[in-house]
Amino acid sequence: MLSRVADSLYWINRYVERAENISRFLEVSEAMALDCPPGSAEPWLPLVDANGDRKRFDEAYPQCTPRDVVSFLLLDRDNPNSIVSCIANARENARQIRDVITTEMWEQLNDLYWNVQDGEALWQEPDQEQLRSIRRGCQLFYGITDVTLSRDQAWLFSQLGRLIERADKTSRILDVKYFLLLPTPTEVGGVLDELQWISLLRTAGAYQMYRQSVQQAITPASVARFLLLDPIFPRSVRFCLQQINETLQRIQRKPHTGPPDDLECLGGQLLAQWSYVRIDALIERGLHEAIDQLQSDLNRLHGLIHRCYFTTTDLGSIPTEPSCALS
Repeated sequence: MLSRVADSLYWINRYVERAENISRFLEVSEAMALDCPPGSAEPWLPLVDANGDRKRFDEAYPQCTPRDVVSFLLLDRDNPNSIVSCIANARENARQIRDVITTEMWEQLNDLYWNVQDGEALWQEPDQEQLRSIRRGCQLFYGITDVTLSRDQAWLFSQLGRLIERADKTSRILDVKYFLLLPTPTEVGGVLDELQWISLLRTAGAYQMYRQSVQQAITPASVARFLLLDPIFPRSVRFCLQQINETLQRIQRKPHTGPPDDLECLGGQLLAQWSYVRIDALIERGLHEAIDQLQSDLNRLHGLIHRCYFTTTDLGSIPTEPSCALS
């Protein structure tokens, strides 16, 4: 497979996954805002922090209102991580490799792109319905990909992009929300405390599976354990790392002789690290520090993937601009 094709497949899925995550984040924050004073930015600003865009947001929206956050994350075409920018970037990557992806994949992504253009009927719907429609459009793209794309190299690079983005966003939203939502001792176990942790689980699409897995009162530690270390929930960090490791092994398809390369080493070390650790140990050593290190490791993993498969340039951090222009 040509490196530019693999690169586009990787980024199509990263961008769609990013748009789907942000739409869910905004959808849940809309619901949380009902329990906050009118005009309060409390449920909104963590979303900007979770996307690593606080500096860009503060420069563009000094008033820092809830509507500013929604506009920045949903509609702002100058923000490369907004939903409309992500969908546009995914479509542009797909347009350049239409002979590789299936017709159904292209049609769904193209429809999603045109549905979010200015003046379309989507923007006449209530805010919650707008976000739900975008989220379902992204999920429909996943489903179409799963049932129409052969399980070859194209599929593997698509999965790789989706999994890395998913691990990244799950860890980021937990890191930001964990410290924001930790209540004062007098509020622990209260109604508002529980509602906030439920909202965090819903942000990650994890509430129902958490309830089935953890049949006890909701606690910060149990939420963190589920989102980071659960071995079978598809959005947990551990599950994503397991799938990333398996996908990389299938892409490399080389006999296990000789020492592993840097990419194999990092993938294996990350999986081992997050498979054989307990949540109480992570919290004792500092959950923020552990997640911060995970973010750095995911950046390194991304850089090694680019260097090995897409380009000879060493990219040390996750880019936010389309990479489909590489030749």
